[in-house]
Amino acid sequence: MAVYVDNVRIPFRGMRMSHMIADDLDELHEMGSAIGMKREWFQQTSFPHYDVSDERRAAAVALGAVEVERRELVLVMRRYKATQAKLVADT
Repeated sequence: MAVYVDNVRIPFRGMRMSHMIADDLDELHEMGSAIGMKREWFQQTSFPHYDVSDERRAAAVALGAVEVERRELVLVMRRYKATQAKLVADT
């Protein structure tokens, strides 16, 4: 299992934001908590993730998050969705 941060830097309110996702939601929330994210900042509309500032991104990497390019992030997202679909099908 792993937590991933992409290399996009989207401007938002004077900050630059990246996406943080994980293979497992519990792991994502644990990392979010460890870097000072509020649970209410969690976004699940398009894909479960947090938008993280450069400072929080660096903190996540220091704690073991894997830096990935946008294309790699999409592959992780597809794998996550396939895993979730399999879990639903198996129930």
